[in-house]
Amino acid sequence: MLEANNIRKVYHDGKKELTVLKGISLRIKKGEFIAIVGPSGAGKSTLLHILGGLDVPSEGKVNFEGQDLYKLSDNELSGLRNKRIGFVFQFYHLLSEFTVLENVLMPALINELSKEAVKEDSLGLLKKVGLSQRAGHFPSQLSGGEKQRVAMVRGLINRPSILFCDEPTGNLDSKSGDEIISLIKKINIENQMTVVLVTHNIELTKLADRVYHLRDGILEN
Repeated sequence: MLEANNIRKVYHDGKKELTVLKGISLRIKKGEFIAIVGPSGAGKSTLLHILGGLDVPSEGKVNFEGQDLYKLSDNELSGLRNKRIGFVFQFYHLLSEFTVLENVLMPALINELSKEAVKEDSLGLLKKVGLSQRAGHFPSQLSGGEKQRVAMVRGLINRPSILFCDEPTGNLDSKSGDEIISLIKKINIENQMTVVLVTHNIELTKLADRVYHLRDGILEN
């Protein structure tokens, strides 16, 4: 489903050069749950963003479902991300002036689907994560764990092929964090959805099919 070849990422600050990723290659099959572990600042988020088409590598290529992501035009890449790729981040990025349901509907509306066409699907997903009674609430009325579940449903509303999770439990207590990881695994199994999780917490990787460690810009398993 996804193949990365010789991914390098170099940042330039004046005459200084910082190499964050040093020739990373990775193959991910459909339906796999992959975890990438490493300390803060190791480049995990950078790698995830490159795999998901949010950031451009300095060298290397990423093939997703047979397409070279970085040979697509900006519009083609944006369309692919919105339709085929889901994201869940550490910071929920919910819009405070919109209700839970409206936040969930955003990606579908960007995709120019009718609100009514996806409203039932959205409510069904909210019910699956135990938030059907919160559809009309605003983000300020939710706990951290509830906000993250809303962010997950928003990431799933377009039925993506792959879900990228960037430290999804970073702002949660251990109980809420365990619940989120269990929910991600449940979605992975029930929908045969590929999941790539990055985290600094090795304990959160126990449900993954494969675990990689990112150290000094090199990926090891």
